[in-house]
Amino acid sequence: MNAPVEGAPLIQLSSFLGRADETVEVSRLLHDAMLVTLTGPAGVGKSRLALEIAGQAQRGRRFEAAVVQLRQVSDAGELRQRVMRTLDALASASQHGPAPGGTSQLLVLDDCEHLLDECGLLLGRLLPRLGHLKVLATSREPLRLPGEAVFSVAGLAMPQGDSHTALAGCLRSDAVRLFLDRARAVVPGFQLTETNAAQIGEICRRLDGLPLPTEMAARLIGVFPLSEIVSRLDDPLSLLTSGWRLADHRHQSLRASLDWGYELLSPPEQSLFRRLSVLPGGFGADGAATLAGRVNEPSEVPDLLVALKTKSLIVPCAEQNGTARFRMMECIRSHGHERLVAEKEDTDTYERMTSWLTSLSQPLQEQAVVQPSTLRSLVEERGNLVHLLRRLSDDTDERQQLLAGAVAAVELSRGPSEGTAQLVSSVLNRAPRMSRYSSIALEGMAAFAAWRGDLGTALCHAGQAVEVERGYDRHPILGRLLLLRSALHAMANERDNAVADLQECCRISHGLGDETLHALCRIGLAWHKLQDGDLRCAEQAIAEALPLLRTRIPPQQLRMTLVTAGMLALEQGDLPTAEGYFVESLRNSADHLRESVVAIEGLAVTAARAYQFEKGLQLIEAATRIGGGISWGGAWWRERIQTARSAAFKALTTRRVDAALTAGRVMRHRHVLSIALGSESTGTATEAAVDTPLSRREQDVVTLVVQGLSNRQIAARMHVSVRTVETHLRHIRTTLGLRSRAHVAAWAAERQIATASIV
Repeated sequence: MNAPVEGAPLIQLSSFLGRADETVEVSRLLHDAMLVTLTGPAGVGKSRLALEIAGQAQRGRRFEAAVVQLRQVSDAGELRQRVMRTLDALASASQHGPAPGGTSQLLVLDDCEHLLDECGLLLGRLLPRLGHLKVLATSREPLRLPGEAVFSVAGLAMPQGDSHTALAGCLRSDAVRLFLDRARAVVPGFQLTETNAAQIGEICRRLDGLPLPTEMAARLIGVFPLSEIVSRLDDPLSLLTSGWRLADHRHQSLRASLDWGYELLSPPEQSLFRRLSVLPGGFGADGAATLAGRVNEPSEVPDLLVALKTKSLIVPCAEQNGTARFRMMECIRSHGHERLVAEKEDTDTYERMTSWLTSLSQPLQEQAVVQPSTLRSLVEERGNLVHLLRRLSDDTDERQQLLAGAVAAVELSRGPSEGTAQLVSSVLNRAPRMSRYSSIALEGMAAFAAWRGDLGTALCHAGQAVEVERGYDRHPILGRLLLLRSALHAMANERDNAVADLQECCRISHGLGDETLHALCRIGLAWHKLQDGDLRCAEQAIAEALPLLRTRIPPQQLRMTLVTAGMLALEQGDLPTAEGYFVESLRNSADHLRESVVAIEGLAVTAARAYQFEKGLQLIEAATRIGGGISWGGAWWRERIQTARSAAFKALTTRRVDAALTAGRVMRHRHVLSIALGSESTGTATEAAVDTPLSRREQDVVTLVVQGLSNRQIAARMHVSVRTVETHLRHIRTTLGLRSRAHVAAWAAERQIATASIV
């Protein structure tokens, strides 16, 4: 077949990695539609994918293909001239049109975004007259022509998993495969290892799997160590400047590529784009309207968001709380922020952001028990809260203490991290010590200290917060702080102080008429009645408070209430009921085992009393490791754990004791859950731990995809047709919202979908 006269050659110098599913899907679209447009952000690989598809089609003699690159074309006349000259060359190559059973023509129009109207008018005239012609266009937004099929090109599959599974996650990632391939071009023999997997994975994730910046980052391997590349990605536009020598100017650097698209925006679109760059945690329409301020009318913002999404500058996130939410890819956000600073709009925009997030956090100071709706709103804005706290530098701005408290509330609901605790601590140290928001930050610091097991510091912070609130005479938050301090006193075996705080909290809740706060106080008092042996009073309090709390607070905040109910059932000798409460508590916080230690211990004691001594020992040892040796349940509870441990030691041989203790010490998160929730022995651990919308048959297909089987091999293994497998895969991708086979494999690996052989 003849090489095209116009444009780039169909044979590329660099290897093409990944995109197998995208190639198949676009080829299918070309079979059904006359015009297919590949859309996506700068650097996502639209042009490379289009050239690969055209090259495959030409080599397979399905099409006579040619490419017209439009990046240097500036007007309709030149566009028409180039396209018509290319079509004449195609017609000559295929002997003036396809013969019956022969090939059709495929025209690739690359980089259409600056000529949308011109391309639309030209194709609107050509396509109805040339039935043998197919057009594959690339653009940052659709051409919006009748019959156009739009395919959105996403980033390559990124590695999933934590530091323990970094290598396995990288091995399944197309973005990592591309990084390694390009890195080996400058450092032959460069390998993915257990040591460097986490850093390579972080590079690919921070670049959102975009091929262009990933290639640029990989070529820096010959100059910088991986750790330095990771740290320099805080300023990706200055770092990623090493495009291919043969590339056009827009692909010589990441900044040049993004500048091109920015200049195509209207002034209102540019303004909103710049302002949204301060929100790394994503945003909804309300947040966007708040930042738009006087520059864009609030009524204009939804349409502007649609325009930015259409032009591939923002991408939809998973819908939360029934509202649309968007985010910017990190490289694009960095470019927007650079433009924001250049326009001297950053001070005003960050002030608007601070006022908005302060308003969202205000209920923390007004609600005795933080409402689920308040917490959900703050969880949505977690990334923005953390970003803002790290940026605020005015030591006199007391609002940062409220924002720090909001970050603490979010983290404690999700599972705290040491980095966030340090951030909140730094805010508390630099901000005015006594302000109307000080108690909120102190409350967060007390909870963080308790999480670390530093009860002395926790009680100190809680005490300071209580004294601040007594000065302001704000009863709702004072009641919440007394409830926290009573729990800390109980952990420190200071029973009298704990009960005194609970009794004062009860008086406050009664005065406020706050049933939820009162119910939580009664649960706290029930815990102490339980330790006193007054099971009847404890049972009455739990029976009255638990049903109310189930309707008032989120499940994850019920965990200690459920644990108290489980302990009561244990003391009453009702092992099935005790196990039920401990299991429910564990399920409510299964993603954060540190907060589930007492529930795991409860299941260990339950198992030992049911003569399941090995399970009991394994869970006791696992809980000790997870909790860092901290006595989360107080001395009374430690006695019961020690009794269970001693019973197991007496009942088992030394070898079986050693084996159980060793198993408990090395258990990973999911294995602990499997043992604790009772699924390990039945072989249903994965099913119990994984919540998937897929059918059993679709899960079987996913399992075989993870094993690396082709569609034909999957069909043979499952005794179905290849077409049936393709149908299953299309439905799987649609159901999960995933683009490619690699994304499906990464999704399955993240959730540890079973990989047992299917016969």
